[in-house]
Amino acid sequence: MAAQRHLIGLVAKAAIGLAVLLAGFVKFEPAPYELYMAALIPIWALFGLRLAASITPLILLLVTFNIGGLLSMLVMDELYDTPLYLAVSLFLAFSAIFYAAVIRQRPDVLRTIMIAWAAAGVVTSTLGIAGFFGVPGLDLFTRYGRATGVFEDPNVFGPFLVPPSLYLLHRVVTGPAGAMMLRALPLLVIVLGIFFSFSRGAWGLLIVSVAIQLGLLLLHHRSGRFRIRILILALAGFALLGLSIVVALQVPTVAELFSTRAQLVQDYDGGRMGRFDRHIYGFKLAMENPLGIGPLNFGRMLGEDTHNVWLKALMGYGWLGFASWFIMIVWSLVAGFRILFRQRAWQPFLLVSWVGLLGHTLLGFIIDTDHWRHFYLLLGMIWGCIALESRVQGNTLDADGRRIGPAPPPAWTQFGTDTRPARRDA
Repeated sequence: MAAQRHLIGLVAKAAIGLAVLLAGFVKFEPAPYELYMAALIPIWALFGLRLAASITPLILLLVTFNIGGLLSMLVMDELYDTPLYLAVSLFLAFSAIFYAAVIRQRPDVLRTIMIAWAAAGVVTSTLGIAGFFGVPGLDLFTRYGRATGVFEDPNVFGPFLVPPSLYLLHRVVTGPAGAMMLRALPLLVIVLGIFFSFSRGAWGLLIVSVAIQLGLLLLHHRSGRFRIRILILALAGFALLGLSIVVALQVPTVAELFSTRAQLVQDYDGGRMGRFDRHIYGFKLAMENPLGIGPLNFGRMLGEDTHNVWLKALMGYGWLGFASWFIMIVWSLVAGFRILFRQRAWQPFLLVSWVGLLGHTLLGFIIDTDHWRHFYLLLGMIWGCIALESRVQGNTLDADGRRIGPAPPPAWTQFGTDTRPARRDA
């Protein structure tokens, strides 16, 4: 029986790892990720996926957000491909709920998730960098002269790489010195992938997220020696990154593109009916349309999408959708922060996902994030940790994620549950 549970545990982690790995390969749609998850979620549900009361707020808010989209669709004279768009929104909502439920049952998949995410980040970054520098046959992994890796858009490719970079950074500054270089190398590859995406949003997201994470680590660890170590490593890391960028800027095409993209405000941002003008117009329009104007209709009217997830929620999901999105984000961040510094085995993963979600929330003011697969993965990770904390408080798990409550049902009904031996001591 123990061997059977162990085998089931390995299969479960492999299934989740493959899902996260596929999330980094979305060059074409429908991507393999959608097809795989469409099969994995019902199969896991069939073998014992449980929706706990602790993730009910996430479920209700995602449901009401999508109801807002359905109501907004009713005001449209022509539907276009709106039903498919809303189906994707609902699918992504299911994916966040799925990850949260799985993490609650199996805390050990958190490490699997981040390792798979880091692996996907290294692979897609390597392809994007190689394509950017003109390696024959790899120009497929660039767009607009910018690295995209195995993504359609460099502005999604770049932000996708930030959470795994935060994870590797955490491992570098908190792990043993002997493993530092082993973790620093993939971190450098991923950060260079972000740089060569030439996405201003990704650059800002990385800088802000790293600053927040290092600040939280300094706040959490009271040891003077540890704080000095973080500061020294941070300075060394910035120096190494700066040197790498200086070397890259010696290439004329890199220098030219960098000088263009490094401008804070582009012509399409500040010009007449540019990004910011459209934001002002859209928020005024939202005040007159409680149900919104229909998903994606804003872009059809003005020729450009909202490039602001809050405005997109108002336009495509109405006041109900906007309220649901706002409450969901605030609830996730507040509830996650309340347990952020508790001594738990999953605390590093909560820290990475919380900082990642906060950064993506800020990024949402200049870009649409509502259909980003990895955004919902971050949501699921945070709510999975919230649910784990609920189990600790209910005395069914200890701080290391080991079961201390009643013995689990037979393994064949628990494909997704914690398969480690039960432990009775607190």
